[in-house]
Amino acid sequence: MSYDTEQKNELITRLANLSQSSGQIENALYEKYKVYRGLRDKKGVGVVTGLTEVSEMNGYAVDENGERKAIEGEMFYRGYNINDLVADFKTRKGFAFEETVYLLLCGELPTKKELADFCTLIAEFRTLPESFVRDVILKAPSIDLMNALSRSVLTLYSYDDKADDVSIRNVFRQCLQLIAELPLLAVYSYEAYRHYHLRNSLVIRYPKPEYSTAENILYMLHGTGKYTEEQVLLLDLCMVLQAEHGGGNNSTFTTYVVTSTGTDTYSAVAASLGSLKGPRHGGANLRVAQMVDDLKRNIAKVNDEEIVDYLNKILDKDAFDHMGLIYGLGHAVYSLSDPRALILKNLVDKYNEVYHDPDADLYERLWRLAPKTFMSRKKDARASCINIDFYTGYIYRLIKIPDELFTPLFAVSRLAGWSAHRLEALANGIKIIRPAYIAVSPRREYVCLSDRKDD
Repeated sequence: MSYDTEQKNELITRLANLSQSSGQIENALYEKYKVYRGLRDKKGVGVVTGLTEVSEMNGYAVDENGERKAIEGEMFYRGYNINDLVADFKTRKGFAFEETVYLLLCGELPTKKELADFCTLIAEFRTLPESFVRDVILKAPSIDLMNALSRSVLTLYSYDDKADDVSIRNVFRQCLQLIAELPLLAVYSYEAYRHYHLRNSLVIRYPKPEYSTAENILYMLHGTGKYTEEQVLLLDLCMVLQAEHGGGNNSTFTTYVVTSTGTDTYSAVAASLGSLKGPRHGGANLRVAQMVDDLKRNIAKVNDEEIVDYLNKILDKDAFDHMGLIYGLGHAVYSLSDPRALILKNLVDKYNEVYHDPDADLYERLWRLAPKTFMSRKKDARASCINIDFYTGYIYRLIKIPDELFTPLFAVSRLAGWSAHRLEALANGIKIIRPAYIAVSPRREYVCLSDRKDD
């Protein structure tokens, strides 16, 4: 027996509906068994599943009575306040991301010589196997570049003579090599997409060893003289701020879970890429940019009244993607402020003092109005602040990064944090992560196939 297309689609729909109805569990059962959905309790506090020295994020402090009190957001890389790191990076303008990678992977700030040697090592790793671009990236180019990255990373396994060696030295080498290669994979995957799906000319530029990761990305995308020093700094610092965010974010926790099985580095990174792709995680910055585009199409004037009206329509699920979410607002850790967002806002304000982007006023108003509008509607909700995703997409557009590369560039940055946590897990002899689930399905009597009746 065979089905035509319509019959096949009808059958798939019927089976999918059956799957959905059979899979729904009553909310009361989660309360009964004290199951914390999303590994967070009613107050939004995460269930502790591990220890780390890689980074620390705080949005609350505990007072003398044991009560949580909202504080301005804090963020530390290896114990160093992110504000201190960025303040110094801004004065030197160059290789901030590389220095951050060194800090996260090695646990210490490098000397000038150590940083120079490290940058040289990354530059030497910044190449792909012979014919890899032709044989892997240009064949079957993906519309979504995150899938292209995953495929490419998994394929690099085949080019590694020690792919399954999980010794610290070998994993460190693999991580560093992937950190160097992922920007190439991202840009070249975009060029393949642009050529085959958008019918534009194919341009493949080779990275320059003397350039930083940030400058190489802009150079490979735009060519010589098509970007400014200020744009390189913006991208460099965006990458610093996106490089790491604790072991509890979804993609880094994925790194831990997959690493705990003893699998190879390429599989672990591919799994984390799949996690980061989701619009509730790494894809949120693109959602912010698309939301702002939709706002501009649907308001007559950029003023507070029309913006608030639009935001209310979003919360009512009557605007944008009808999900009821204001993207770029709220965070699982931060409450009063996201320190990364504050840093980026300051950078954007300085940039616009010179370049006067036409959307600057709109983003300034959204920064001020979105939290107030949300809190006025959700009076029982905890404090909610603008997060980093609100500004990364805006900055990417300022420096002419294509929308398709927003999430891949997040991955390029966050690979540093994934690598640090993978190495930390291996150094501590991680046990396989296997959380418990409580079965709540009722017992049923088996009925033989011959006795089952069709409706």
